[in-house]
Amino acid sequence: MKKTSLTVLVFLWIIQTVSAQHKTENLVIVTLDGMRWQEVFKGVDSAIIVNKKFTRDSDAIVKKFWSDDINERRKKLFSFLWTTIESHGQLYGNRTKGCSVNNANPYWFSYPGYNEIFTGYPDSAVNSNDTIRNKNVNVLEFINKQKGYEGKVAAFTSWDCFPYILNKWRSGIYVNSNNDALQFNNPQLQLLNDVQALSPQPLDLRPDLLTYFAAREYLKAYKPRVLYIAFDETDDYAHEGLYDQYLKSAHAEDNMIADLWKMLQSMPEYKNKTTLIVTCDHGRGVNNKWTTHGNTTPGSGQIWIAAIGPDTKHIGEAVDCNTLYQAQLASTFAALLGFDFKPDHPAMQPLAQIITK
Repeated sequence: MKKTSLTVLVFLWIIQTVSAQHKTENLVIVTLDGMRWQEVFKGVDSAIIVNKKFTRDSDAIVKKFWSDDINERRKKLFSFLWTTIESHGQLYGNRTKGCSVNNANPYWFSYPGYNEIFTGYPDSAVNSNDTIRNKNVNVLEFINKQKGYEGKVAAFTSWDCFPYILNKWRSGIYVNSNNDALQFNNPQLQLLNDVQALSPQPLDLRPDLLTYFAAREYLKAYKPRVLYIAFDETDDYAHEGLYDQYLKSAHAEDNMIADLWKMLQSMPEYKNKTTLIVTCDHGRGVNNKWTTHGNTTPGSGQIWIAAIGPDTKHIGEAVDCNTLYQAQLASTFAALLGFDFKPDHPAMQPLAQIITK
């Protein structure tokens, strides 16, 4: 038998084996905008929390989030990541342990990062945060066209650029962004509309808590197969130089993710059938440069990924891994649901370690 024929047969056997063992029927994706890997893997930064320029009430932050033990320190900030996901899933991005996750795009800010996450393509033409309809086909719209997933893909975002990033006009997926009202005949969702209309917006966008509740109540009412939640406050507070608020938002978002996972495991439609992936769009600088990011700020292209689900082997915190790229996520999302994402533009291969049980 020719070597090429043998290779094809082995590849087909692998695909058939993976399909037979495939358990993921639903996918939940959560992003924390501009959340540094340093806090995720090392907890609060000892230099920044005592710097009054960035941390107004250092004593309170130290009391709430500090520990001399790095494992306890990161758990104080991200309890869900370092209890549930560490115990049952996978975490990538601790560069101090030889595991790097990078942006493939060269810009290291939001629109290029989200384009990379969802299209698998670090497009050099996507180089601003302007509200321009994305020409690249994204994996959410691809999934939305697959049998059994039509009309079952939804995104809830705090930042009002997402309708353009996901090109809701072309893609046909439901994108609820910033101050969009929930146009559904449901009492709980109407109450959220009222709360949203009356709530203060110190960052000039919908608070992440309301974005989360909108997504949660929508999930309970309409049972989407794919749900994306995009939090934003971590990046905004970082740009303001408010390290204490940055930490509090990150901690609150971790609690929201924990609440969401608990609810998913209580619902028969989702229990043991759902994979959750948590990541970010870009990194940030270090020391006094932690407030900013971009290709002139070293460290801004360094990100992280966490995953948990029925098809994801438990390894906890990954060490000495090959370098992973944000652009691998789009094809990974599709592969977890049993699909092969092959858009017209180039797209990187899936993260095999996340989809092999």
